[in-house]
Amino acid sequence: MTTTQRVSGKTYGGIFSVALLSFIGILTETATNVTYPELSRVFNISLDTTQWITAGYLLMVTIIMGTTSFLLKRVPIKRLQFVAVAAFIIGDIICATSMNFPVLLFGRFIQAAATGLSTPMMFQLIFTQIPRHKLGSMTGVAAMIISFAPALGPTYGGIVATNMSWRMIFWLILPLALISLLLGQWLITNIPLTESKPFSTASFVLLALSMTVWIYSLSVIGKSGFGLRFWSCLIISLILFACFVKVNVSGTTELVDLSIFHHLPVALNGWNYFNQQFVNIGISLVIPVYAQYTLHASAFISGLILLPGAICGAIISPFAGHLADRYGFRFPVMLGNTLFVIGGLSFWVLQKHLTPWLMMVLFIILRSGFNFAFSNTISNATVNVSAENAADVSSVFNMIQQFAGATGVVFLASLMAIFQNHGTGSMATRTYAGGRLDFIMTVVLTIMTLVISMANYHYQAKNKQ
Repeated sequence: MTTTQRVSGKTYGGIFSVALLSFIGILTETATNVTYPELSRVFNISLDTTQWITAGYLLMVTIIMGTTSFLLKRVPIKRLQFVAVAAFIIGDIICATSMNFPVLLFGRFIQAAATGLSTPMMFQLIFTQIPRHKLGSMTGVAAMIISFAPALGPTYGGIVATNMSWRMIFWLILPLALISLLLGQWLITNIPLTESKPFSTASFVLLALSMTVWIYSLSVIGKSGFGLRFWSCLIISLILFACFVKVNVSGTTELVDLSIFHHLPVALNGWNYFNQQFVNIGISLVIPVYAQYTLHASAFISGLILLPGAICGAIISPFAGHLADRYGFRFPVMLGNTLFVIGGLSFWVLQKHLTPWLMMVLFIILRSGFNFAFSNTISNATVNVSAENAADVSSVFNMIQQFAGATGVVFLASLMAIFQNHGTGSMATRTYAGGRLDFIMTVVLTIMTLVISMANYHYQAKNKQ
C-alpha cells in the first residue's frame, strides 16, 4: 500500500465494527471488579475465588487467541466477526440470568471466546488495510479502545451495580453487540491469505494446558501461600510450555510463528507488552477492591476513581501514535515508561496517605504513562518483522496482552487474599497489608519496563548506524 493511497470510509467502518465488539468485550473484563464484595456475599465465596470471573475470562481469551494466527490466514474476517458476536450475545445472556457462580463463570468463558477473536481481528484489519505511514496513529486509536475499556469498566459497573443490579451490567451492553454485528456484516471486506498448513492441535492443547495450570498455580497462593501445591503447579506449567515450544517449532505445522522473537526488538517489546498489561489490568482490579475494603468507599466511588485516568488515556493514545509517526517510537515510549514508574512508585510511597481523590490523581499519572507506551510497543514490534508476519505479531502480542492481564489479576488478587484470609486485625487492616505488597510488585514491574525500553532502543539505534 503506497503512502498516497487513501483509506476508504468503508475500511474505517469495518475496523470500527470489530473495535466496538472488542470494546464491549474488554469492558466486561473489569466491569465486575467493583462487584467482587457483593458477589462474594451473594455466592458465599472468597476473593481468590471471585477473581476467576476476571482471570478465567482473560485466560479463555488468551487460549482462543492462540487460534487466531491460523484463522486469520484462512477464514474471512466477516465470517469470524459473525461467530464472535453470536458467542458474545449467548454468553452475555447466560451471565445476566445466572443463579450460581459456576453458571456465571461459564457465561464469562463464552463471552471470552468473542473477545479472543475480535481483538486480533481489529489489529489484523489495521495492519493489512492501513498504510504504514498512518500505522502509529491507527494503532493509537486501537490502543485507546483496549486501554480505555478496562479502566472505564469499574466506573460503568459501579454506576450500574449501585443504581440497578450487577446483572444489568450484562443486559445494557446487548444493543452494542447487535450494532457491531450489523455494521460488521455490512462493511468488513478482507481476503485471507489462504494458509495451506493444517492447524497444530497438539501445540494448541499444550499451550492451553500450560497457561491454565500457570494461572491456577497463582490462584492457590491466596489460600495456601507459596507452598508445595503452588510450586508443583508452577513447574508443571513451565514443563508444558516447554513441550508446546518444542512441538510448535519442530512439527510440520505450527500454532504461531515464534520465529518473530528471533528479532531482539520484538522479544524486548513482547516482554514490555506483558509488563505493561500486567500492571494495567492488575491495578485496575486492586484499586476498586482496596478502596472499598480499606477506604470504605462505595462501589460507585471505587469505580469512579479510574474514570479520569481512562479519559486521559483515551486522549493520549492517538496523540502518542502521532508522536511516533513524526518522531519515531523511542520518544513516546520512553516518556510513557518514565511516567509509568512515577505512578507506580507513588502508590507505594504514599500508601499511608491514600484517599479516593489521591488514588485518582496517581492513576492518571500511571495510565498516562501506559497509554504513551502501549500501542507504540506493538507498533514498534510490527515494523521489525516482514509484512507477512504481521498476523503473527498481532496474534502473539494480543495473546501476551490477555495472558498478562489474567496473570496480573490473579497474582495481585491472590497476594491481597493471603492477608485477607490469614492476616490479623480488621478486614481494612488486612487489605491494607495486601495492597502494600501489590504496590511493591507494581513498582518492580514498572522499573523493569523502563530499563528494558532503554536497552531496546539503544540496540535499535546501534543497528541503524
